[in-house]
Amino acid sequence: MSSAVLPALTRPRRAWVTDLPLLLVAAVWGASYLAAKGITTTHTVIAVLVLRFAVVLPALAVAGRRGLRTLSGAQWRGAGLLGLVLSGIFLLETYGVVHTSATNAGLIISLTMIFTPLAEAAVTRVRPPAAFLAAAGLSVAGVVLLTQNGGFTSPSAGDLLMLLAALARTVHVLLMARIKAVQDADSLSLTTVQLGSAVAVFAVLAAVPGTGAAPWTVAADFGAAEWAGLLFLAVFCTLFAFFVQMWSVRRTSPSRVSLLLGTEPLWAAAVGIAIGGERLGVPGVLGAVLVLAGTAWGRRRADVTP
Repeated sequence: MSSAVLPALTRPRRAWVTDLPLLLVAAVWGASYLAAKGITTTHTVIAVLVLRFAVVLPALAVAGRRGLRTLSGAQWRGAGLLGLVLSGIFLLETYGVVHTSATNAGLIISLTMIFTPLAEAAVTRVRPPAAFLAAAGLSVAGVVLLTQNGGFTSPSAGDLLMLLAALARTVHVLLMARIKAVQDADSLSLTTVQLGSAVAVFAVLAAVPGTGAAPWTVAADFGAAEWAGLLFLAVFCTLFAFFVQMWSVRRTSPSRVSLLLGTEPLWAAAVGIAIGGERLGVPGVLGAVLVLAGTAWGRRRADVTP
């Protein structure tokens, strides 16, 4: 078999190796809305974020201690910058979810699918394929229908925070793909530095008077259900999710990563129906079909790096 034929045969397999973990990330992020609402209030946002990140840091530091010692100064700085952006994403998202409906949050955060290819095109001065933009637009149209089951309320402060979170997600994805210093570094080490930087930001904010309950006070008040929710957010929605994102963004395009992660609202609806007791009407079913169709179409149109 010629070498010209081999890439064509192995390309789909390489694509699915990257895509499936990203879809799992979208699924756990979709479930995170219900989990976060169960353990977070307006006065405990920062405390919960401190606990969520701090729970996984010791294990990360132990597992990746050798890799951490090999990181260069530029790699530490690059990962630290990513961590600062990450802290902003979580602050915006968590406060946003607390101050708006899950319907609005799911709809607005999905705009990352549009922001990322447009921002990537602006940075690289390369126009994204029309078919890719059409696929992303189809997915967003599906999200609109999917989230209309709960009714779209008037814009609020929480809606604006979710819009800013979508922009911050776009910045995070682009930076991971474009900061040269982190391209060849170990993903585990980079994830550890990112989360460590985020914890440092949250810890500083927690020490500021008037920012809410102290982390240890919130932890002492948690019962078994709250701890289960926190561990789910920490291990699956934080550790697993961002390790996969760091791993995959260096093997495919930022636009493809954003499109796959853009199925998050669909998974949020599925969790809401199966666990939260929500009902999905005809518009929601049609929206779910459009999200799946748009994502599948976009996967075929997005370029995959070897």
